[in-house]
Amino acid sequence: MAALRSSVLFGAPEGGPTAGGGAVGTLRFGNRLYIPPTVLGTFVTLATFAESARPPTGPSRGPTAGRPSSPFSLSHVLEVPADYDAVFRVVRGAVRHALGVERPGLGLGLSNLPPQLGAYWQVTGNLIVLNEGLVETMRVHARSPLELNAFIYVILAHEYLHSLGYLDERSVREVTAFVTRTSFGPDHLATQMAEGDLWRLYPFLALSPGGDGRRIKVVTRFDLATTRQYIR
Repeated sequence: MAALRSSVLFGAPEGGPTAGGGAVGTLRFGNRLYIPPTVLGTFVTLATFAESARPPTGPSRGPTAGRPSSPFSLSHVLEVPADYDAVFRVVRGAVRHALGVERPGLGLGLSNLPPQLGAYWQVTGNLIVLNEGLVETMRVHARSPLELNAFIYVILAHEYLHSLGYLDERSVREVTAFVTRTSFGPDHLATQMAEGDLWRLYPFLALSPGGDGRRIKVVTRFDLATTRQYIR
């Protein structure tokens, strides 16, 4: 039975987020995991990894790797309107640029999930499921294409790193921040999101419409850089 990594998990304090703005919580990983009801009765079982018994953090190449000497060539893609495939091309390129590792053939699904859950990835699977309601809320409030694309980039990068073997939530958050800073620099908006607290940066995310994840829409024409030769 496969495990489900429920990640990019946004946690609010006890009592829930406050609607009036201000401090609505902190970004936490690994404390709560969401199981879509349809998944429970079919083919996966949830694996919870305790802080005191974390699994290996993944490939040996990680934040200790040296900074690449060449500049990252895809950073400009986030600055203009882009679809999911274009943003994911940046994700794959940034990870390859910073860590020298990659994997082909991942798919993307969209589902209405609870607003505290950004996305999840089934361990050993090839589908990232993204919270569509959260993305649409950010789309409404984003002040530029860069802000929306950077937000999507951070969530997809987190899940992509899970698929590369970084299963521990604390570790994958650190590696996401390292990859982003290495590729974009310390002052880029994506780096600020990867290193920061999204609840404090964007408190309106707490008010996103939620769902139970029963339905998943598969995004067509995704990860075309590695699938276009055998998927039309």
